[in-house]
Amino acid sequence: MREDFKRWYSHNLSRDLDMLVYGDRGYPVILFPTSMGRYYQNKDFHLIDSVSWFIEQGLVKIYCIDSIDEQSWYNKGIHPADRARTHIAYDRMLAEELAPWAMNETGASKVAVAGCSFGGYHVANFAFKHPDKVAHLFSMGGAFDIKQFTDGFYNDDIFYNNPPDFLPGSNQPELWQMNIILGTAQDDFCKGENIHLSNILKSKNINHWLDIRNGDHDWPVWREMFPHYLSTIK
Repeated sequence: MREDFKRWYSHNLSRDLDMLVYGDRGYPVILFPTSMGRYYQNKDFHLIDSVSWFIEQGLVKIYCIDSIDEQSWYNKGIHPADRARTHIAYDRMLAEELAPWAMNETGASKVAVAGCSFGGYHVANFAFKHPDKVAHLFSMGGAFDIKQFTDGFYNDDIFYNNPPDFLPGSNQPELWQMNIILGTAQDDFCKGENIHLSNILKSKNINHWLDIRNGDHDWPVWREMFPHYLSTIK
């Protein structure tokens, strides 16, 4: 299985970013780490191993991007408005730098996004904000409501980066074309958030799969889910 380390200077973040890329061809999948995770976390916890067949067969090319959660939503040292602004710069990096890079390398017109736990937040936020760039959304044990990180502060920047808030009013037509899977488990403490997001999608008649499995909020469940979800990419 081919593994390449990439580092580039992000003009949106004004800093270097690190990434591991798996495969040399196939559909582009941007894979986020969990809370404050690094670009190698999904490798270390064997999520990449769980989908090695798809990579080796040239079906997918996976981009394991770094997070900046410690500087954004988890940064208690700055005002919540600044946490949101920092995340918005990360979102611009994804939309203007990484997604176009992945599409250009693979010849795809859109990307897939995937992630576990807080990575599921990044998945949902980016996909629902930019459905023109995302064809497949795979969240595993996702947590979607960012207000838990804003100390009671609320403004438009938080609204437009909080999927349970902005999604009900969004009418971008590509939302109805997206392959959406919300994976959770019976004993997952994020199950309620997944059910709530599923109900929002239902109210909009957006087709999706709420996948509730046995287990809890942990890597063994996610390693079972991820290859199943990749198999739905057509």
